[in-house]
Amino acid sequence: MTSMSSFAVHIPDAELEADPLDPAQILAGTPEVSGAVLWESEDGSQIRGIWQITPGTVTDTEANELFVVVSGRATIAVEGGDTFDVGPGDACVLREGDRTVWTVHETLRKAYHISL
Repeated sequence: MTSMSSFAVHIPDAELEADPLDPAQILAGTPEVSGAVLWESEDGSQIRGIWQITPGTVTDTEANELFVVVSGRATIAVEGGDTFDVGPGDACVLREGDRTVWTVHETLRKAYHISL
């Protein structure tokens, strides 16, 4: 869903589309990812959406992102940096290029804003 006008979305019930992980990203378990882009700037430099991942452990290289966890729990380890335990109501900022390991304990759903 992308919109040129203002809108509201109930994040816990929003329908998401499967977004398969690269098998090389999966370190443990059988995590599955889904998401929905709610808005994207015309030049593609700003993206707002919803993202969900089921339990397991995955690696990622991050974009410049702010997100708020709506449900679920995970531990995010930033290579050469801090480790964060996140759950409902937590906001997290990741820097572009951060290499992370996500250990998802309970299916995690987040609302995000990415700046490219």
